[in-house]
Amino acid sequence: MSQRRVEQLTERPEPDKRPASRRIADDLRAAIDRGELRADARLPSERELSMTYGTARNTAREAISILQSEGLVVAQHGRGVFVRKRWPLIRLGASRYSRRLRQETGLSPFRIEVSRQGRAPRTECRSVTRERPPLDVADRLSLDPATSEVVRRENWYYADEEPVQLGVTYIPVDIAGDSVLATEKTLGTGSIYARFEDLGYPIARIREEVSARMPSTDESARLAVPPGVPIIEVLHTGYDAEGRPFEVTRFTMRGDLNGLDYEMPIED
Repeated sequence: MSQRRVEQLTERPEPDKRPASRRIADDLRAAIDRGELRADARLPSERELSMTYGTARNTAREAISILQSEGLVVAQHGRGVFVRKRWPLIRLGASRYSRRLRQETGLSPFRIEVSRQGRAPRTECRSVTRERPPLDVADRLSLDPATSEVVRRENWYYADEEPVQLGVTYIPVDIAGDSVLATEKTLGTGSIYARFEDLGYPIARIREEVSARMPSTDESARLAVPPGVPIIEVLHTGYDAEGRPFEVTRFTMRGDLNGLDYEMPIED
């Protein structure tokens, strides 16, 4: 037998230098990725994991905490830890503001998207107020933030009764006037963009600035964001056919429950 062959037979694998909690988390994550642990599946208990891996229960608890911080699992009080559903709602940027779809369905862009993806939408306008615009909103609406006022509409969006996003819309007062946009929470068939069209502001072009960040404590509580999950922020500006901006909406979206799909032409 050659010396090389002897060396190969006597070689031993490198010891696993990962902390035990990381090793457990990596194994569970791999099982989730392979589909062995599917959405809503219950993870082994801390006791079961500690027995399987020969570790203390605190170590198993740390492993589960790692997966929670990654947004892969969620703890349900008194029941255990379960694999989170990974079924994001897709925001269809190219078609969500289609006049044809709005006229055919009588629905808002959010309701159209959620319904088409097989889930039950619900929207709730929490408030309609007047205030000074935030600086970035004033900039996009070409307003003086020190002297101008906007109508502020706060809307909450749900899919299958789970909060998925918050949208705050800002409308210049001289556009909203005393219309339902400034006075009513319910906007009727076609929702907000049909009412803009009634006022002579059909949406012709949009600009959407997308960023991601970790949520504030208040946002985590209000949107029930799991630990370690970021939010997606979309700053949307609507323009009419003359290129005039007439509304800005700041969407705050749970990163684990939303995705973005944009299709656009490429300019020369």
